[in-house]
Amino acid sequence: MNQEISLVATLPSTPRGARAARALTVAQLAQRRLPFDDAAQVVAELAANAVTHGRVRGRDFRLALCIVPGPTLRIEVTDTRREFGPPTACTAPDSEAESGRGLVLVSALAARWGTDLGPAPLKTVWAEMDLASPISPDRGFHDPVDQYPVPHDA
Repeated sequence: MNQEISLVATLPSTPRGARAARALTVAQLAQRRLPFDDAAQVVAELAANAVTHGRVRGRDFRLALCIVPGPTLRIEVTDTRREFGPPTACTAPDSEAESGRGLVLVSALAARWGTDLGPAPLKTVWAEMDLASPISPDRGFHDPVDQYPVPHDA
């Protein structure tokens, strides 16, 4: 498969690492003048899941962004807890639930998503987004990262 590697980054399995994954995605796509709002949201959800459900003390998670023919953005988030994979059916939680909406959002924003198991203990959750879809001309090209201060973990 012919693909352009845009970014591969190893990040700490902490909330700070998840925020960095989102910021790196925005920077990479903005630099290439590609829409990034939806991709940043998908990365935020997948990275948050890796940090919350895939965390093993002392092990990092990996973010990979690739542009493949289509053009399609492929987002991959790899962690080291393959036994804690996402559910195969994506259903919205009950309205009182405080969490559980991340993969519903990923499913709504991505053309497709899934999970690949690598050599134990690796698990990769991936999503593909069609970059040829029409978008509003002003959507996704402003950089929100510098607009909001990011608190740093202690």
